[in-house]
Amino acid sequence: MISTLTAAWNRVFGLLGRVSMYRLVLFALAALAVIAFGLSFTGQLAAGPVELIVSLAVLAVSIVLVDAVAQRLLGRAWRIESALITAFILLFALRPTLEPWGLVGIALAGAVASASKYVLAWQGRHIFNPAAVGATVLTLVSIAAPDLGSSWWWVGSPLLAGPVAVLGLVVLLRTEKVRVVGIFLIVAVVVGFLRTVVQTQSLGLPLDVGLTFSQLLLQTPFLFLGAFMLSEPLTLPPRRWQQAIVAVVVGILAGWPIPLGEITLGQERALLIGNLVAFLFAMRTAVRLTIVERTAVTPTVRELSFRAERPVRFAPGQYLELEVPHPHPDSRGTRREFSILSSPAELPIVRIAMREGSQSSYKKALAQVEPGDALAITGIWGDFVLPRKTTTPILMVAAGIGVTPFVSQLRHLRLADEGRDVVFVYVASGAEELAFRDDLEAAGIPVIVVTREEPASLPEGWRWAGGARLDADELLALVPDIAERHAYVSGPPALIAALAPALDRARGLTTDAFSGY
Repeated sequence: MISTLTAAWNRVFGLLGRVSMYRLVLFALAALAVIAFGLSFTGQLAAGPVELIVSLAVLAVSIVLVDAVAQRLLGRAWRIESALITAFILLFALRPTLEPWGLVGIALAGAVASASKYVLAWQGRHIFNPAAVGATVLTLVSIAAPDLGSSWWWVGSPLLAGPVAVLGLVVLLRTEKVRVVGIFLIVAVVVGFLRTVVQTQSLGLPLDVGLTFSQLLLQTPFLFLGAFMLSEPLTLPPRRWQQAIVAVVVGILAGWPIPLGEITLGQERALLIGNLVAFLFAMRTAVRLTIVERTAVTPTVRELSFRAERPVRFAPGQYLELEVPHPHPDSRGTRREFSILSSPAELPIVRIAMREGSQSSYKKALAQVEPGDALAITGIWGDFVLPRKTTTPILMVAAGIGVTPFVSQLRHLRLADEGRDVVFVYVASGAEELAFRDDLEAAGIPVIVVTREEPASLPEGWRWAGGARLDADELLALVPDIAERHAYVSGPPALIAALAPALDRARGLTTDAFSGY
């Protein structure tokens, strides 16, 4: 059900979408570090202010150095945001110290974490969360050399629970991983509670249920682990149900750490096992592409066709992440997400579409890619897929470039000769920006066009709904049987928020919100 809260959620996501994911996570972690630094003066945290500053400096230097060398050797663009994020995460997961050997251990953890992004990688994507790798290696080394220290997770202080929850929620809204991390938290807390019950009963001690639950949530690093580490998109599998499985696995192992000699499968080790499960789901999604053709679709939209070196597995409606290495990338980096325009039946050709006009370094670099140049898909994700039940009536609402996932779905329906009851509402700035008209016409479905000016001509079965901005009342008037349809909406969060009262009446709702680049 769509509510006022959901509409506000979409507005917030639209604002957050203006900040790159890496930069937002970095800002959130930096804010948390500043809060911890302030609290450290009260003596209520396990570390003092000088220990925090020195430990963070050692982590930053060790990680940045390894990153710089690796990027130089591999010829990749250097992203300092990624290095600093790893440094901040490790700051909260290790024991801050001023002891010389302890600082050596912290430097070792940072160096290993950074190196893991290049050594423990597949098709250009790291397999494991770097900070978890660094903390785990230090813990293993500390068995033989205790003076080096080990993982400690002092972030699990009740004083930091509130800031972690608020800042973590901001990150999860941006990465759209609230549901996944919610599953992890529920499983971890419930399993942790069962573990506590077993332990207290074996010792014959009384159990305060409310206190136990609050301690598990506020005095453990579960919030931090979920919001800032489990939520990392590059180490999660593509589909929501797969992500849920990973969340359950990590939650069980974190909530009930299994002893293995002198260590346990808790916290960072639990996450590493979850990363491995995710890798098994996603290992076949990284593929090299060779650009074949660039075509003008509208005055501002270009279609890019690629040939895949090997089969690409995707469902119509999903999106890919395309890496375009280039010197001096801006804060948004060298990767972007694009809805897949083509149908699986068109493989080995893979098509995407992009809107020109952006001044980002990425878009400029992609505009200079020539036929024959090779790029890489670093992953395929998304649950913006049609219902398995083909008799379910569908409403598709697209705004501008948001038409692309629907083109993939409609091409697939046509090529597979799969009939569905579909009504399409197309919102565009002008008639000249109605992209992929041929595909929509070939689908043989009714199309309702919302543009400022009436198009000179429209195919049979199409109609112009006037030039007014599409809102909830107008959508209800245009699609009176919306209560019988599963609605799919692809466009800016502001559009989804504006249509919320109408979408609330739909049989179901799936959105593909984006904020552009």
